Formats: sequence, structure tokens, C-alpha cells
Amino acid sequence: MSLKPISTKDAPGAVGPYSQGISTDTLIFTSGQLPIVPETGELLKGDIQRETRQCLENVKAILEAGGATLKDVAKVNIYIKNMDDFPLINEAYEEYFNEHKPARSCVEVARLPKDGDIEIEAIAIL
Repeated sequence: MSLKPISTKDAPGAVGPYSQGISTDTLIFTSGQLPIVPETGELLKGDIQRETRQCLENVKAILEAGGATLKDVAKVNIYIKNMDDFPLINEAYEEYFNEHKPARSCVEVARLPKDGDIEIEAIAIL
């Protein structure tokens, strides 16, 4: 099995020593995506639905660079700073995963990189 890093300008660059994603012969693993706008490097704050959409757009771009789509996603992990945002996150999330519903975890955490409010990662099957 070979491991190939995935890199795309359509998602923010890594904020540390890691790849945007890794593909194997059958799987793609995205790194956690903050709500960073790739074109500007701006971290979105103050609107959790907008932040959720940006995280998912970043995940989508990495998947596409690796040859997959959101319909290939088997598992999503979401990390949030405030569980009170859960219903709003679900509304935005459902815009991306409405008929296809991958397995998912959502965990409230004390802190995220760059003091983000949300981070999303995914595993897709090729």
C-alpha cells in the first residue's frame, strides 16, 4: 500500500508539519480543516454556519484533489468549542450531506488551533 500526500491550492495550507490529506489505494484521510478561506488565509469567526460551510468546502477541495467527492465519505469527525452551536452546525452540515449520511462524531473541545470554533475532518473510500 502506498501513501500519497494530497495538496491543493483550493484548501488552506497546513498550519503545521502535516499534509492536507493522505490517500492510499482505497482511502482518503483529510486533515482537520478550520474555517480558513484559502484565497485570503482569513479564519472565519462569529457565524458558526458560515464557518461550518467553509470547513466543508475545504474538506471537499482536498477530497476532489485526491479523486473523491463528498458522496465517497464514510466518516466525519467534527470538533467544536461550544456544543450549544450543534443545531446550527447540523443545519449547515445537512446542505452538504443531505441524502448521503456518513457516520459522524461531534465532540466539544476546550481549544482548537488558531482559536477556531470548529474543525472538520473526513475519511473517504475510493
